[in-house]
Amino acid sequence: MKTIFVIIIAGLLVGCSTDHPDSRISEINLSLPERWSASKEAQAGIDTNWIYQVGGQNGERIVKEALQSSPQLSVAAERVQQATALARTAKAQRLPSVAAGVDAARTKRIFVGFPFGGGGIPSSDFETFTSNFSVSWEPDIWGFKKAGQEALIANAQAEEQAYSAAKASLAAQVLRSWFAIAEANEQLVLVSEADQLYRTTLELVRERYDMALVDDGGAVAQLRIAESEVATNQERTAQYQGIRDQAIRQLEILLGRYPEGGLNGLLRLPKPPPSPPAGLPSQLLLRRPDILESERRFASAGRLLKQGKLAFFPSLTLTSSAGTTTDSLANIFKSDFGVWSLASGLFQPIWAGGALRSEYDRLKSEERLALANLQSVVLTAFKEVESALKEEEILIQREKSLKEALKLAKSATESATEEYSAGTGDALTLITSQSKQIQLASRLATLNRLRLDNRITLHLALGGDFTLSK
Repeated sequence: MKTIFVIIIAGLLVGCSTDHPDSRISEINLSLPERWSASKEAQAGIDTNWIYQVGGQNGERIVKEALQSSPQLSVAAERVQQATALARTAKAQRLPSVAAGVDAARTKRIFVGFPFGGGGIPSSDFETFTSNFSVSWEPDIWGFKKAGQEALIANAQAEEQAYSAAKASLAAQVLRSWFAIAEANEQLVLVSEADQLYRTTLELVRERYDMALVDDGGAVAQLRIAESEVATNQERTAQYQGIRDQAIRQLEILLGRYPEGGLNGLLRLPKPPPSPPAGLPSQLLLRRPDILESERRFASAGRLLKQGKLAFFPSLTLTSSAGTTTDSLANIFKSDFGVWSLASGLFQPIWAGGALRSEYDRLKSEERLALANLQSVVLTAFKEVESALKEEEILIQREKSLKEALKLAKSATESATEEYSAGTGDALTLITSQSKQIQLASRLATLNRLRLDNRITLHLALGGDFTLSK
């Protein structure tokens, strides 16, 4: 018996080594440029400290809280655990199944009709004690189970990449909600300043109207326009209060808190940091979690296809058992009462109504589908990088133009105010210049937030990896 078990274990050690499937990223038929077409950014390295660069220490602190408490990230983490457990289960199925047990039985037999005479029916009691140790194993001769296990390993690796993408996505959502709160606060400050400006203008126009100085700006239409601007500005106050409230509650959800709307956010938007290095386009294939996840799905499909091909091959089953049978518990482990058995079986599929062939065709289709999905994800990734790089350039140009326009609008408002006070200007020109100044200031605040949002998009497009200070 020892020889039998040694042979089984030796075969196990030879046939059960498993590695994760090799990368299949090279099977993508895609010609890559030497640099990004939308930018000439530095090609060395990728910024993994982008959360601090964009949001500072407070940004890191709030992202860290989200990573520790967010329910949606816990969902991704549990999927990794489930996929890993499935891979371990597949490994266990390649090992021999070993079982041991001890049984005891007491039986009473009645001998009806025996001519023993005397009082009553004769009977006899029997006690039986057995011990059993069994081993069963289906040697993975062709690598059928190994292919299945490798497919599950690749799937677990895909879930790990999905978890990395979920972490980066959560960090991005947290920072964007945080910046939305800051922009709403800035807009409310601008609205408050505009309210003072409009009310001052309203008093000037009402004074002219009360004095019936029509030629100097005392017409009733001008008064109503000035009153309308004050009312409109009050509506904008309620609008940005609502936006801030929604952003606060959204951030609280991301942090795993109850959305009570009591979170304090940034009072002002931070300045966008310098543009990050973009790296080489080819590096994106080895860095982006969604690409790596799709590649692992493709690799898993390849191993399942191999398993489907190996299903046509015969399988071998080995079973062995040893134990004792005795009528005395004291002898249950003595070899003198030992019994054993050894058996093997060979199974070769011959005809299954075309089930094996149809399953193999389905697996081939699944592999083609996984490759097509990988190619689609790769192209989308390159598009996102190119778009984010170009958007960065466009937003910088827009910011420069808006700052110049705001400077001119402030100058126009100052001149219109002086002219109206001196009686040489009209109210419509003053109100128009003030409205233009306020609108441009509001658009500039929104543009600052858009630049920060796009910077986050760019970092995610380039790979999404990040580190947090301890």
